[in-house]
Amino acid sequence: MIAIMVKLHRSNADTMKDVDIVVIGVPDESNSHAKRKGTSRAPDALRVASNDSEFFERGGRLIPTCPMSGPLDGKCIFDAGNIPDKHKLRELVTDITLHGKLPIMIGGDHSLSTEAIQAVSNAIGKKLSLLYFDAHPDFVSSTTNYYGSVLTDSTQSLNFRKSMLLGTRAAEPEELENAKKVGLRIINPLEIVELGVKRVAQMIRARTRGSKVYISVDLDCLDPAFAPGVSVPSPGGLSSIDLIYLLSKTISTSNVVAIDIVELAPDYDISDTTAMLAARIMSECIASF
Repeated sequence: MIAIMVKLHRSNADTMKDVDIVVIGVPDESNSHAKRKGTSRAPDALRVASNDSEFFERGGRLIPTCPMSGPLDGKCIFDAGNIPDKHKLRELVTDITLHGKLPIMIGGDHSLSTEAIQAVSNAIGKKLSLLYFDAHPDFVSSTTNYYGSVLTDSTQSLNFRKSMLLGTRAAEPEELENAKKVGLRIINPLEIVELGVKRVAQMIRARTRGSKVYISVDLDCLDPAFAPGVSVPSPGGLSSIDLIYLLSKTISTSNVVAIDIVELAPDYDISDTTAMLAARIMSECIASF
């Protein structure tokens, strides 16, 4: 780990011992092919946004706001800082998982999920259900080992018939074919509007029942109106409250073992809108446990 200039005010523990949740920054975009660069600066941008937007200062005291999903009373959180080498993430996540703690990774590009998924799966000794909130399936197989081949690179660690892609709307033909071959369920934004978020949450719960669940949130699953500061924006995405609802309901009713939030591009953000939303998403996730 390396020192961070900014520490989450939400972090209320000084060490990793006896905590429930460990936040890890992964300031790496080495496997990104995006024209928009800068996701390596995202972990600390999210921290700054959280500290600025989720706390009030009054009478010399910092006063936290409560997430909609409930207060964070009793939640022990440790901000572990930024890991300098993405490939060392696997060792850290393995250790956190084996000790029964929940890792929350802040990217960085989406390829960090490959390292984390494999680490969690190996640690618990079984394949995972994956809930992948993303405009893109990241299921390219003609090229591997980059941010667009996460599902291909993680195949040995995933139970695709217990997994779902949500918010997908910019898929390549080969990705759709790969998903069909393995029985991976895709729910696009049109279906979410038609079915309603309550029904989709029920479908997620039924699909993942009995499984250990890994949640991956690429912020481009959101419509650019809500999240302009992402590396590969795609119109027609989810609303921020629909995403938060689905995450909150899933976490509170399923056995979630790890979460990542990726692809924040601070240089393309507008008035820190996306960074503040990413901070809110993380807080709502933590509150939902």
